[in-house]
Amino acid sequence: MSTATTSSAPDLPSQWSTLVDDEVSIANVEQLLKPINDDLWVSAACVDRILEDATVQRTLLDLGIERTSQAAQRARDAAARVGSDDDEAETIQETVDERTRHTSLTSYFSQEPVDAQLCRIRAVLLERLDRLNTWVEICKEAPVQNEDEEDAIDEEWEDDPWAEDNAAPAPPTSKPGKAPVPLSAFFTVDLAETACLFASQERFTALRILFDRHGTTLWPYRFSILECIPEYALATEYRELLPSFDASLNAEQRPHARSWREEADYSESPECIRALVECGVPLSVPYPAAPSRFTANPSPLSSSDLSSWYLRRIDHVLSSTGLVDAALVLVQHAASQGVPGLDEVGEDLSLIARLVYDASQGVDSAAEDWSLERWRSMSPEEVVRAYLAHSTEVSIARDIQKLVMPYLFVLESRADRAGTPDPDLITRMLYGYILDAHLDIVAAIFEASKPTLAQGQRIIKDDEDMARLALACLYGSDKLDEWPTMSRIFECLPAWDTPEIEDADADETDTTIASLGNFVTPSTTRPRVTPSDLLLFFKPLPTTSLSRALDVLDVHLESGEILARWGVPAPLRWFLQSNSNIGEQRSRANRMARRANASDDQLDTQEDWEWLLEDMLKLAGSDEGDSRSAFCLLSRDDIIRIFFSGLLSTGNFDIAKKLLKSSNLKGSLDHQIIEDICLTCSQELYDNATSGNYHFGDMKLAYDCLDVPEPSDRVVQEKEFIEATSRLCSFNLMSRPGIPISPIEIRLTKDRLSLVSRVLSSNNDAYKHTEVILDLVHKLGFRGDIVAEVKTLAMLAETALQVEDFGRAYETSEKMVNTVLLLRSSNPVAPEDPSIQEASEVCWLTCFQLGRHPEFPDVDKKLALLGRALEFCPPEKLPDILAAWRALEEEDIDQRREALAARKRGGRRRSAPRQRVTGADVAASLASRLQNMQMHIPASPDAAALANKAFSRVAANIPFSFGGRGRSYLSQDSDRSRSGSRTGADGAHVVSEQASRALQKGIGWLLGADDE
Repeated sequence: MSTATTSSAPDLPSQWSTLVDDEVSIANVEQLLKPINDDLWVSAACVDRILEDATVQRTLLDLGIERTSQAAQRARDAAARVGSDDDEAETIQETVDERTRHTSLTSYFSQEPVDAQLCRIRAVLLERLDRLNTWVEICKEAPVQNEDEEDAIDEEWEDDPWAEDNAAPAPPTSKPGKAPVPLSAFFTVDLAETACLFASQERFTALRILFDRHGTTLWPYRFSILECIPEYALATEYRELLPSFDASLNAEQRPHARSWREEADYSESPECIRALVECGVPLSVPYPAAPSRFTANPSPLSSSDLSSWYLRRIDHVLSSTGLVDAALVLVQHAASQGVPGLDEVGEDLSLIARLVYDASQGVDSAAEDWSLERWRSMSPEEVVRAYLAHSTEVSIARDIQKLVMPYLFVLESRADRAGTPDPDLITRMLYGYILDAHLDIVAAIFEASKPTLAQGQRIIKDDEDMARLALACLYGSDKLDEWPTMSRIFECLPAWDTPEIEDADADETDTTIASLGNFVTPSTTRPRVTPSDLLLFFKPLPTTSLSRALDVLDVHLESGEILARWGVPAPLRWFLQSNSNIGEQRSRANRMARRANASDDQLDTQEDWEWLLEDMLKLAGSDEGDSRSAFCLLSRDDIIRIFFSGLLSTGNFDIAKKLLKSSNLKGSLDHQIIEDICLTCSQELYDNATSGNYHFGDMKLAYDCLDVPEPSDRVVQEKEFIEATSRLCSFNLMSRPGIPISPIEIRLTKDRLSLVSRVLSSNNDAYKHTEVILDLVHKLGFRGDIVAEVKTLAMLAETALQVEDFGRAYETSEKMVNTVLLLRSSNPVAPEDPSIQEASEVCWLTCFQLGRHPEFPDVDKKLALLGRALEFCPPEKLPDILAAWRALEEEDIDQRREALAARKRGGRRRSAPRQRVTGADVAASLASRLQNMQMHIPASPDAAALANKAFSRVAANIPFSFGGRGRSYLSQDSDRSRSGSRTGADGAHVVSEQASRALQKGIGWLLGADDE
């Protein structure tokens, strides 16, 4: 609060400021405030104090209102003023444009901020004065309370041990009622919030006074306030507060409010409020924000909206408390006020009461919310299900008779009154519930409808309808474990005396089964057939057809029990769908034969498996073919094959061997069929194995399964492939980083030699075990394949070369050469055989690779390898290889000369020259090939260069890996041939980019990999 000084009493403001609120009295106001001449300071002091004493508070409010009256008048005049504020006469107009008034008033407040503050304070003081009057009236109307009740203390203090023994209890005294809220809270809290508080506390008298005196303020929030009234409160206690209906306006009637002041002050007008907000003067008392949690409804509701509100209120009362009587009282009040659309609510509430109090209740029924809106939104089918939601097998018949039937009679009578009679309503609703009910409930209903009962006692009174409902419920059910319940339903069905089935009748039965199978098969328009759909199918069938359909149902129920016994149950509709589908029948038979894999109770004895075979043959029907059996399209031989495959898949190979010698299977399967079955089963176990080790798991079963048939080439080959798989997995091959290769990946590998390549590249010492690797290749399916053997030897030599194990590389190359020579000698008349050409190509490339390697120290062996390369290479490659051979020979001569010179200088004895391959030897070995080619090799110094140029054209196409040195050996040799002298290894050229990629790919070139 701002301070001010006066000429009369300069210490009065400070004296007032030091007063505590509880010490303020009327005398203080008269002595300390009234003498101060500063209107703003006095009015601010009045608005700053909120006291609990109503008399003193009124004195403050009156003083503040008095001091702000002139400012309000000046603002009113400013709003009506037109023109500028000069010395000329001002013209006051009776009517001024609203925009001009607003501009003038806003400008005035901007220029006179004191008057702006005074107008705002005046509006607050006037509102507080109205609230003070209302608070006083509420206190007068508050109920009188006994002082003893108001100041009652806990029971433990009634027998106070320190109380005087002779003290007599004081007589009860009465005093005026206590205010529901303190005066300070009544001033500061929003009126809508206060009204909600009164509503929640059921202070209906105080709430009525608030609406009466402040109706204009509370009217937009009336429904939010009414919603705060507890739902259990009866409408008779607050009927004056409930909205009423004005029939003349066809809308909600707006009650007349008796405000404390007939006309609002100018400071409270919208014009003044808007100007104060926009004038830019910071108000010391800002305008309060509108209550955000309330939804305003300033206009009267229409008749439909008013009816909707009552319906929502009734539904809320019903759903939150379950008190139907409170809802009924509310309906009666609305009807007395003429609210339309509530005539049938009473009837609906009585039906809800029957549902709440008479129907069987579940464990969680107390927590279930029932509302009128929910009731009205429910279809008759939903209401029937609600009545019977918690019915049991024991109570279902009674609940239908006492709850559902009366409700259906009410619906039927309403339809008659509406002029739309529905004679089938009762049966339609009842049958609809039965079609959707659980099978145990259906069984209880059928037991209460047996044809042996009196007609009046039966729930389903028509025998044909019973048969149709039973067929629809059973064939439309997805249950797989309620076969006893299904049998109970079947036992309640009527039995008709029908003639024996003749051929024509049998054909008619088959046709019915086929058409029913097509009907229950899912389609794009109907993914699943429902019992209601099936009832439509069975409805036109006569008694004879129904009787035959029941006979088929009997067979299907027995078949369903057999399938369930072996852990492969199927819904009854499956027997119809698969009646003409051999694939479905075969699939189910396979599952039945393999059920021991998926079941906890394995079949361990031969007798168990013989029992399974007996049941499978029973499901196949007779040899003539029974169209009603589960496996009617499968022959006896088909069943035996499926059974034997399933037996093998379980790993019971000893039992399989015994059963092959038993009477049931002996002679049924020949050797070839047994072998095919065992191979198929072994491959299936192989593909499902997670580990390649054939000493345990599915891989062991796949290996042992091949011991059941007699040995043959196919069986031996498959066993070797399993052994090879186990060997490959032992090398820890990875399909991708961190994930070992799986058996199925090995089988699906198109080029199995690539697996050997991966073994050699991922295991440092694998190339040393030549026989082991060759045996692995043979077992991978390449036994007798010389080309595969040559490729394998080439990979071994290449791997040895990469790690610079030249001795083992040479030995492997020799073995490869001998293999190729053997292949060529065994087919002398077919030199153009693609396999011979392919083996020769691999051989000469490998020999050429090793023979020109600069790190290989043995020149004689290198020359021998180049000689073999010359022998096996195609004619167009001879110049390239000869160039390399000549460079190697010149290098050897240089080395010999240097060694000889060193020995001469050292006076040492010259050693005997070593054996070597000379140019004459090579020329002699290739004379015939050169003669056929009519090729002349020039002896000029540029011959080597020409050979090098020719070799360079093909070197890029040979993706060799040269080890870890990364030098271009061909360039090194070419430089030597040009200079005629030996050049050092340091002067060699760096290999090209293509050769580097070939180096990374290693021995992949042997497998036909792309050189990218």
